[in-house]
Amino acid sequence: MSTPTDLGKNWVGRVVDGKFPLRQWLGGSDHSAVFLTERPGGGRKTAIKLIPSQGMDADAQLARWAAISKLSHSHLIQLFECGRCQLDGTRLLYVVMECAEENLAEILPVRPLSPAEASEMLPPAAEALGFIHRAGFVHGRVAPSNITAVDNQLKLSTDSLRKMGDLDGPRTASAYDAPEVATAGLSPAADVWSLGMTLIAVLTQKEPKAKGGNGGVVAVPKTIPQPLHEIARQCLQADPHSRCTVHDVVRRLRALTADGSEKTVEAQRPQRRPNAWILAIVVLAAILLGAGLAIKVLVHRTDGSATETQSAAPQTSNDNTAAQSPAPFSEKGGQKGVIPGRVLHQVQPEVSRSALETVTGRLKVTVQVTVDPAGNVSQAKFVTHGPSQYFANKALAAAQRWKFTPRRANGQVVTSEWLLRFEFARRSVQVFPTELKPS
Repeated sequence: MSTPTDLGKNWVGRVVDGKFPLRQWLGGSDHSAVFLTERPGGGRKTAIKLIPSQGMDADAQLARWAAISKLSHSHLIQLFECGRCQLDGTRLLYVVMECAEENLAEILPVRPLSPAEASEMLPPAAEALGFIHRAGFVHGRVAPSNITAVDNQLKLSTDSLRKMGDLDGPRTASAYDAPEVATAGLSPAADVWSLGMTLIAVLTQKEPKAKGGNGGVVAVPKTIPQPLHEIARQCLQADPHSRCTVHDVVRRLRALTADGSEKTVEAQRPQRRPNAWILAIVVLAAILLGAGLAIKVLVHRTDGSATETQSAAPQTSNDNTAAQSPAPFSEKGGQKGVIPGRVLHQVQPEVSRSALETVTGRLKVTVQVTVDPAGNVSQAKFVTHGPSQYFANKALAAAQRWKFTPRRANGQVVTSEWLLRFEFARRSVQVFPTELKPS
C-alpha cells in the first residue's frame, strides 16, 4: 500500500476541500504528508497536514484538532482549520496550521546545542508545556523534531496534543516516551520525561537510552554542566511522582541570576531582547552553525540585501568570487597556530528562471563539503536535502565545484570541512558558507 509520502509528491497543485491549494511538498512519513498552502484571505505562511482516515476514529481526531485550535500561546503552533477530503480515492483528514521554518532535529546532525543555547531553549518550551497542562492537554511528542521556529519564535508542535486521560486511537511509540506510557498512558509527568530526554539529545547529539529496558534509569552524561545536568536528572526519574514539574525547570533556570554558584551557563548567554532570543539561535544555528552571529536578525532573509545574487538562466552557472559571500572566520581570533580557510571561488547552482518561479518562500539545501589541502572539494554530502530533488541536485553539483584557500594549522595546510547553505527564492539564489571547526 502506498504511504502518504509516496502519494503526496504527486498531489502538488491539487486543492483540498476546495480552498487549500497544495503549493509545495514539505515532507512526510508513513502516516502523514505536509504541504505549504494558503488560507483564503490569510497572509500568514501556513502548512496543511494530511493523514489517511482509514482505521481511525475520524470524528474523535477532528474534535481533538478543533479543541486544540482554541488554544493560544506565543510558544505553540496555532491550528486554524481541519476537515475531511479525498484525493485519488484516498480518504484523508487535514489540519491547517502555522508553517514552521526550522526544527531542532535539522540542527543536531551537524552539531549539538551549546549549554547557553539549551538554557535558552528550555524556558519557552517548559512554559508552553505548562500552558498545555493547565488547559487539560498533554503534548505526548516532546522531541527535537517538534521544537520549531516560526518567525524568529520558538514554538512547540500542537497537532498531536491529547486530552489528559484520552486513550482513544493507536499511537506509535517514541524513543522519547516515559517508561510508564505503554501501560499508564500520557500525562504531564510523561511530558517532563520527554523534555529531559530532549535536553540530553540536543546537548550530546544522541538519543539517551534507558538501562535495563523500559523500567530502567537514564544515565545523564557527566559532560553536561550544571544546572542542566540536575534538571535532566530530575526530569528522568523512573517514578513519575518523583519528577520535577515544568514550573520547576523554569524556576531553576531563572534562579541562575540570583545564585552565584550557577552563573556559569548564564554568563555565557548573549544579551538580547526578552522573548526574541531562542529562535534566533535555532534558526541561525542551522544557517551559520555557531559563526558568531546568533544574536543578530537574519540579514540574508531580506530579498533586497546586498549579498543576494540575482539568478537567471543561463547566467546562474557563472562562477562568482568569494567577495560576494565572505568567509565567516577571519585569520584574527582563531585558535593558536590555526589560520582558517577562506572561500576562493564559489559557483552558483545552474537553475532556470522558470524553476525559480515555482518556489514559494525560501527553499533551503545544506551541503557539507570536505576541502583537501589543495583547496579543492574532495567530497560533498547533504546535511538537509529540502523537499525538491531538482534543487538539491543543483546545489550539490555547484558545491562540488567550489574552491578554497586551505586551512592551516601550525604552518601546515590541512583538510577542512565547510557547510554551504543554499537558499532558493523566486527572485534570487543565495549561498552562505561556514567553515566548521575541527572536532
